[in-house]
Amino acid sequence: MLSPYLDPHLIEAGCDEAGRGCLAGPVFAAAVILPKDFRHPLLNDSKQLTEQQRLELRCIIKASATCWAVAQVDPAEIDQVNILNASFLAMHRALDKLETPPELILVDGNRFTPYRNIAHRCIIKGDGIYMSIAAASILAKTYRDDYMADLAESHPQYGWSKNKGYPTKAHREALRHHGVTSHHRRSFRLLPEQLSLSL
Repeated sequence: MLSPYLDPHLIEAGCDEAGRGCLAGPVFAAAVILPKDFRHPLLNDSKQLTEQQRLELRCIIKASATCWAVAQVDPAEIDQVNILNASFLAMHRALDKLETPPELILVDGNRFTPYRNIAHRCIIKGDGIYMSIAAASILAKTYRDDYMADLAESHPQYGWSKNKGYPTKAHREALRHHGVTSHHRRSFRLLPEQLSLSL
């Protein structure tokens, strides 16, 4: 069972991102404030759950959270600011959308750009430690997966319904044959160096 909070006296928002290592599509982030008495035995790091479990928990999180928000940064902006800064920006945008301002932000990972004047804690593998971060990881992951599945309908040749934009062998093979779309991150190494790709 994950920990329900870090500080029992503060309003905590958990933050996490999804899609940082992808070649295509936005990076998504979520911010979630859970009630202090919220518990659910299935809640865990999104990577440890099945797709069906994530979708089930998404409904529970949205219904139970004090407030929640999801935001994204698109590929063109990722290329401008780099993926690390884009991940922080997506988290900031999600925090901007929360109806209740947090007093403490719990961030999955070891780095974060301060948000306003609100204290934050970076927690390595925090999505497997704190409920609010795990909840954020599930929302970010499922919303991004839905986005990529929709995108796959107009770009079926890249297999995004399955690989979600990650650098699988099939995705890179499709890039080699079909080229780059406006949804690809041109600042990323889309193909191994020995293969040429016209940008």
